[in-house]
Amino acid sequence: MIPETTRVALQVIDILEELGISYHVGGSFASSIHGVPRQTRDLDLVVDLQVGHVRHLVSRLEGDFYVDPEMIHSAIGRRGSFNIVHLASGFKVDMFCLKSGFFDRSEVKRRLRRSLLTDLPREVTVSSAEDTVLRKLEWYKIGGQVSERQWLDVLGVLRIQGERLDRDYLEYWAEELELADLLERALAEA
Repeated sequence: MIPETTRVALQVIDILEELGISYHVGGSFASSIHGVPRQTRDLDLVVDLQVGHVRHLVSRLEGDFYVDPEMIHSAIGRRGSFNIVHLASGFKVDMFCLKSGFFDRSEVKRRLRRSLLTDLPREVTVSSAEDTVLRKLEWYKIGGQVSERQWLDVLGVLRIQGERLDRDYLEYWAEELELADLLERALAEA
């Protein structure tokens, strides 16, 4: 049986794919795919959302989700984030509007197709293992380096992926993003 969180995640992803909205799964769902699976309270999606998508997206989400069109328009304008909430379960989906920085573009080029669950044949677009580590390190740093959950997600991906990780890529972007010290610490601990 598919967990409620995965079912809701797939419902939103199906809508994005049907509307032709480019996306990728990040956050704890991505770190669970590449590392150690864990329960999460939300789904993080990076979306290449345009103003022309809003009406159709809202129309498809209404009824099952709390969705605020004004919040979506504001997020698009500032390239920020907004969330929707599944009414029946309270599960939250955070959508981050794609930014145009060099790292953001690199992350999009490196996206992969993977299953949300090992026994679920349905694949979705997900951030690469390396980009998941880097984003988790960013959130860990922004949060004052106190989130054990973020840190354990990073260690989980590093341990599970091991030699499959592109270390040159990780080290290059960690330096660019001013995360080199955290990456070094995480690699040593993993």
